[in-house]
Amino acid sequence: MTKDILAEEQQHLASLLEAIQRCAFFLDASDRKIAWPLLPDMFIQKKKDQSLFESLAAINERFAKLQDTLGAAMRHALMLQGEQAETFLKVLIFYEKIGVIDSVATWQLCRAARNLAAHDYETEYSSLAEHFNTLHELEPMLFFTAERFLERCKSNLDIGPASREFEPEFLAALRQIR
Repeated sequence: MTKDILAEEQQHLASLLEAIQRCAFFLDASDRKIAWPLLPDMFIQKKKDQSLFESLAAINERFAKLQDTLGAAMRHALMLQGEQAETFLKVLIFYEKIGVIDSVATWQLCRAARNLAAHDYETEYSSLAEHFNTLHELEPMLFFTAERFLERCKSNLDIGPASREFEPEFLAALRQIR
């Protein structure tokens, strides 16, 4: 019975790792549809362009989903490693200490940027351009964090993604970012 519980927890982490690669794949796909950097004038010219705004909405959602999934997986992996963390801040401090995240401050910056996206229906085009350009600039940090986290799970827990279906595209996105 105890072994089954551990196996289920390990499988849950493997599913989260696959979800991280899937989120990264779809975020990268949406990001590639946009000509960066975005300029306020472009929004004025294309303010009714459904394709553009659907892609931008997808970037908002997928950026948030990737960070949320990474956070859930980091907390779960910490538990599997036998570490205690009462708050998510302590989870972040642990992963900063071992080099998985660049810094707690950078993680929180990503969180603040994505939260603005979720709650702000901006019609000021310069602010809108700045917001999406910021998300675009922060994406590599999330991708590299995901890469380091996946490597850490493999080396410390011998757990990888439940399937390798999204791995080639995830690795290709990382190569493109570098």
